[in-house]
Amino acid sequence: MSNRAKNTKSTKNKNKKKKKYRLSFLRLFIVVIAFVLLAGGAGAFGLVVVSLKDLPAFDIEKLYPPNATRIYDKNGELITRIGQENRVPVDIKQVPPIVKKAVLAAEDSRFYQHHGIDFRRIAAAAWHDITSGNLTAQGASTITQQLVKNSFLSPDKSFKRKIQEVFLAIQVERHYTKDEILEMYLNRMYFGEGAYGIQTASQTYFGKDVQDIEAPEEAALLAGLLQAPSYYSPFQNPEAALQRRNIVLNEMLENGFITPEQAAEAKNKPLKLGDKTPLAQQYPYPYFIDYVTEQLVAEFGEAKVFREGLKVYTTLDPEIQQAAEAALADKDNFPTSQRDDKGTLQPQAAIVTLDPHTGHIKAIVGGREHTQRRQWNRATRTQRQPGSAFKPIISYGPGIEYLGMGPATVIDDIPLEFPNWDPKNYDGKYRGLITMRTALTWSINMPAIQVLERVGLQRATKFAEKLGITSLVPEEEGLALALGGLNKGITPLQMAAAYGAFANLGVYVKPTAITRVENNEGNLIKDYEPIRKRAMKPTTAYLITDQLRSVVNRGTGKNARMGDRPVAGKTGTTDKRENIWFVGYTPELVTAVWMGYDDATKSLSKGSYGGTYCARIWRQVMTAALKNTPIRNFPRPPGIVTATVDSKSGLLPGPLTPPEHQVTDLFARNTVPTEMDNTHVLVEICPETGKLATPYCPVRITKVLVDVGYEVPEYVLDYEERVPTEYCDIHKEGLFPGLPPGEEDTLAPSPLNPNNGGVINPPSGDGNSQENKNEQDSSNSNNNSNSNGNKQDKIQDQ
Repeated sequence: MSNRAKNTKSTKNKNKKKKKYRLSFLRLFIVVIAFVLLAGGAGAFGLVVVSLKDLPAFDIEKLYPPNATRIYDKNGELITRIGQENRVPVDIKQVPPIVKKAVLAAEDSRFYQHHGIDFRRIAAAAWHDITSGNLTAQGASTITQQLVKNSFLSPDKSFKRKIQEVFLAIQVERHYTKDEILEMYLNRMYFGEGAYGIQTASQTYFGKDVQDIEAPEEAALLAGLLQAPSYYSPFQNPEAALQRRNIVLNEMLENGFITPEQAAEAKNKPLKLGDKTPLAQQYPYPYFIDYVTEQLVAEFGEAKVFREGLKVYTTLDPEIQQAAEAALADKDNFPTSQRDDKGTLQPQAAIVTLDPHTGHIKAIVGGREHTQRRQWNRATRTQRQPGSAFKPIISYGPGIEYLGMGPATVIDDIPLEFPNWDPKNYDGKYRGLITMRTALTWSINMPAIQVLERVGLQRATKFAEKLGITSLVPEEEGLALALGGLNKGITPLQMAAAYGAFANLGVYVKPTAITRVENNEGNLIKDYEPIRKRAMKPTTAYLITDQLRSVVNRGTGKNARMGDRPVAGKTGTTDKRENIWFVGYTPELVTAVWMGYDDATKSLSKGSYGGTYCARIWRQVMTAALKNTPIRNFPRPPGIVTATVDSKSGLLPGPLTPPEHQVTDLFARNTVPTEMDNTHVLVEICPETGKLATPYCPVRITKVLVDVGYEVPEYVLDYEERVPTEYCDIHKEGLFPGLPPGEEDTLAPSPLNPNNGGVINPPSGDGNSQENKNEQDSSNSNNNSNSNGNKQDKIQDQ
C-alpha cells in the first residue's frame, strides 16, 4: 500500500473522531457577513459571490503532497525527481513543543483560539493596507489559510483568492482537529533547499530528526524559513537567516513561549548547521541538479517547480559528469588536504565542461564533496582571480581584434614601473624582444601589460563583455587586469563560456543546462534555443587558438597534452597561489578547472600551479569525455595566411636580418607587414670594452645589432644583441694612432637608431600610453595606476 493510501486511510479513521464543536450554518453566515463588512460593503459582497462561483472543490486528496518535478539527461533518461520524494511525513506527536511554539509564534500565534480565520489579524492587516495605500500589501493568513492556499489555490495575492481561501479554511476547520491541521501544515510546507516538511527540513539543515530538536535557536531557524525559504536559507544567505531566526525568537518571547534568559542565550549563538545530508536524501550528479534547480526556481518560482510536476530536459552528459566527479574525488589530484574548522575538505576545486557550439553544459562539479542539498556551488557562484588565464580575454584577444596584432607581433619584455605597483614576471627573468606567441606560451607578464595599455581599458573590457564577462568597470580597473587582477573575480562557468568563443571561431554562446521544460501532461512550457552573438572576428579567434596550442604543446600547459589530439589552453596562477586554473578546449569541448582554498587569502602549497594539478585534472576529464570521439583539427577560417618576419621588429626581414632572427607565423591576411626591418644596424664595436668604437680604438669589430631607440637594463636577456649606448672610454687621443686631432670619422656609428620599426614601445610608466590617453580621460588614467597597486599581490603568474 502506498504512503498516500496509508495516509488517506489514516485520515479517514481520524475523521471518525470529530471534534466536539461544529461550525453551525448560523455561525458560518455570521463569519461571511463579518468578512464582507470588513472587505468593503456591498461591492465586496459582489466580489464574494463571483469568487464563490469559481471556488475549487474541497478535495481531501489535494491536502497531500503534489507531483514531483522530473529531470532528464541529454539522452532523455530520467536522472532524478525533485520535490515530492524529499519529504518525510512525521506525526504531530513527534514534533517537539519548542518547534510547534516557534512555528506558531512566526506564523499564527492564535492558531488554537480561532476557527481558521483570525479577525484580529485581518483588521490589523486591513488597516495597514489602507494607511499604506496598497490594498494587497499586508497578509493576514492563518496556518489553516496557508494550508488551503498551498493545497487548492494559486499563490496570486488578490481579493478573489483571499475570499476563496477563507471559505476553504472554514471547510478544513470543520473536517479536522487543530492538531491534524498543524500536522498537515508542517508536513506540507516548503522550508527551502528542496526540503518539504518539518522532518526533511530538520534533516537538511541540522542532520537530525525533528524529534531531536531541543534548542530554541534551531526551532526558530526552521520556523523563520517559512516566510521566504530561499532568501532565508542559511546555506545561501546566512546573515539574513540569522536575522530572521532572531526575529522569531523575539516573537516567541513576546508570546510567552520562552523566557527572556532563553531568548538572550539563543540569540547570541551562531548558526550551527549539520555537515551531512542523510543518505536517503542524496541524489545523482548533485552539483548539476542543484544548478538546474536554481535556474528553474529563478524562472518559474518554487511553487511551480516543487508542486506541479514539471518535466525538465537538460544538457547533462552522464559520462562526462561522472568523470569530473571522479577527478575531484581523487585525493592524488590535490596537494596535501585537510579539513577546515567547518569540516570541509580543503583545498577545494571546481569543474565546468560545455559544448562551445551550442552552449550546452555537459558537466558541473562545484566541490570535492556534496553534503547537503543545494549547497554552495563553486563552479557557478565562486568568483576568484583568474591570473594569467585572463590574458587571452583581456589583452591578446583585444590586441588582435582592434590593433591588428598577431602571433608574430614583437613586444619588449623589460621591467615596467608604475605608481604603487611593481609588476614582475613569475621567474624574475626579462627576455627582451619576443613575439606574442612566445609571451603567451610561457605566460610572461610584461608583454600582456603593454598590449593592454595599447588597446585601452575601455576597448578591452568591451571585448570581455562580449564574452559574457559583464562585471568589469573600466573606471574601477587598472592595467593589473592584464594579469587577471579583477575587482570582482570570475567563475569557472564564465571562464569556460568565454574560452568557448575562441573554440567557436569567435561566436559566443550563452551557456545553458536546460533544453526544454514541459508540464506534467507533456505540454511544452519553454524551449531553450541557443543564444549566440558574434564576439570577435573568426581570424582573431583562430590566432588565439593557435597560440594556445603552443601553450599546451611546449609551454606552461604541457601537462594537458592528449597525444595527437589538438588541444588549446591557458594556465593561471595568482601571485601567492591563492587560485590556480587551467582552461582549455578541443574542437568539441571546453573545460575550466579551478583550485584553491575557500578562504581566498590562503595559499596552496609550493609546486601548485595551473600547469600542474589543474592541467592534469583537465586532461583526466577530457580524455574520458572524448574517448569515443574521432580526432579532428580546429577549423581554419578564410583570411589566415603565413608569412616570415623579423623576430626583433615584427617587420619583413631586411637586408641585415640574420637567419636566426627570422620567424614564420600566422597572420590575418590584411595584417601582414609591408615595411622591411630597419632595427638591425651595422655598427663598430671595440672588442676590448664591448662599447661603441671611437676613432681611437686600435681594433674595431663590425657587428649587426638591434637598435630600438631606448635603453634597457643589462639583465635583460637580449641585452648583448642590442646596440651599446656608450662609446669606448679607455682608448683616448694620443694613446694610440688614429685620425689627426679635430678630424671627424664619418664612419663612426650613432649609438641609437630613432626608428624602432614595429616594436611595441614599453609603457610610459604612468599606466597609460599616449594612444590610450587620447582614448580615456585623465580620471580614468589615475584610476588605472591606483588599481594596479591594489592588486599587485594577486597577479604574478606561471
